[in-house]
Amino acid sequence: MDHLKSLIREVPDFPKPGINFFDITTLLKDQAGYRDVIDGLRETVAAVPCDVILGIEARGFMFAPTVAYAMGKGFVPVRKPGKLPHKTTQVQYALEYGHDTLEIHTDAVAPGQRVLIVDDVLATGGTAGAVAQLVEKLGGTVAGFAFVIELDFLNGRKKLDGYDVWSLLRY
Repeated sequence: MDHLKSLIREVPDFPKPGINFFDITTLLKDQAGYRDVIDGLRETVAAVPCDVILGIEARGFMFAPTVAYAMGKGFVPVRKPGKLPHKTTQVQYALEYGHDTLEIHTDAVAPGQRVLIVDDVLATGGTAGAVAQLVEKLGGTVAGFAFVIELDFLNGRKKLDGYDVWSLLRY
């Protein structure tokens, strides 16, 4: 999978000074690279018992639904406030560069369902940890997390202690 690193553009000082942003749009436009990511994620989590795949707005939507399709599972979106049309529950959390809020439909995860969370990047772990809180608040169980990229130097995996975490690429 390390060959995929050459398809990811690093953008310094985005979205603010001091942040090195890993831009996956260059990977997404590469047919073979995108296929390798989806196949790699599917193969990595194929043995994980789960009922649904959850994706986090926005870049998680580029991977989670496709992995869900490849695994024959349903897809659950987690979105920014005001984007979901039915009754929601939300969580506020800290980012490496600020604060944010995410929402999920209150009926998106049934009690006892095993949910695999798929996203593009594990940075500080704040977003992933917040989504785990949402799943558990609804009575679901987090089956694990799968990421395309993990930024080891930000120690996000520590915030996910107690959960299974898989990453295709590590920086």
